[in-house]
Amino acid sequence: MSDRQGSVSLRAVVKKHGLTTVLHGVDLDIRAGEFFVLLGPSGSGKTTTLRILAGLEPVSAGHVLMDGVDVTDREPGERDVAMVFQSYALYPHMTVEQNIGFPLKMVGQPKDATARAVTEAAAKVGIEHLLQRRPGQLSGGQQQRVALARAIVRQPRLFLLDEPLSNLDAKLRLETRMELKRLQRSLGVTTVYVTHDQEEAMTLADRVAVFMEGRIVQVAPPRQLFSQPAQASVAGFIGTPPMNLVEATWSGDQVRLAEGASLPVTARTDGERPVLLGVRPADLRFANDGIPATVELVEELGDNSIVNLLAGSHRLRLKTEGATDVTENSAVHLRFAPTAAHLFDRASGERLN
Repeated sequence: MSDRQGSVSLRAVVKKHGLTTVLHGVDLDIRAGEFFVLLGPSGSGKTTTLRILAGLEPVSAGHVLMDGVDVTDREPGERDVAMVFQSYALYPHMTVEQNIGFPLKMVGQPKDATARAVTEAAAKVGIEHLLQRRPGQLSGGQQQRVALARAIVRQPRLFLLDEPLSNLDAKLRLETRMELKRLQRSLGVTTVYVTHDQEEAMTLADRVAVFMEGRIVQVAPPRQLFSQPAQASVAGFIGTPPMNLVEATWSGDQVRLAEGASLPVTARTDGERPVLLGVRPADLRFANDGIPATVELVEELGDNSIVNLLAGSHRLRLKTEGATDVTENSAVHLRFAPTAAHLFDRASGERLN
């Protein structure tokens, strides 16, 4: 058990598997008590980063610091961290009580103190009535709570979770997500959480690191990720549906699309510049003029509708509240407010406005 704060830093961390580089010099600072999410598509390096923090993967280069102390070469048991795996990794022959208490048994804690700690941890995740059952008698959601209780029972300074909700159904995932956030707040423990689900990341995180191809492309609070993506790759990943990105030419305070439409933006440039124009689906509007498009498909989702459109060679999505009266194959025009335009350098993908 630890009374340390739980800040974490990665310094120029490189990870290679043979000739393949999985992490390209990752730098990261996680504050004590923060709920920090590593977000990215499959194969982007986020789980490898978590395993490096846990001590389960050695680094090829760079350093891992916890509370300012270099722990790069320390074994997992010397790092005072607890990890919850996607598979929960419970011992099937043990009761829930024995599973939760196992970490304390391994460090030789007295039985009476272990029993108290197990009861407290079980109560925090609402499974005190299941202590005498075995994992095979539990639902997926109950097994997940046992894994959480086992992680928090010894009060680690760092709590690591690798896609812990991915095996749950949609309703239970939503409920457990909120409980997990409340649990982390009540414990005050630094938590690093891996997911490819941006909705999980946006609702849980204090800050998010977005991974793309072994690199961190942006670290920011969820609201900033959505409103000011630093890279076109982030813009195209965050949001449901994600941002529309189309090639355009930026000149003065106008953007001109290949389809010939020119629309105003709040930013200004000298001369002409090739850009990627980004517009959120909720910021697109039907209009009498603007970008000509054809309706391909309308997805009615109850409280909103997603209209899939073809504008020249570009596929766009428009999100509208409630139902929409546009029909498939109809010709429409699209506009957006000047303030809704996101402009990215076409070559580097970096944000320009």
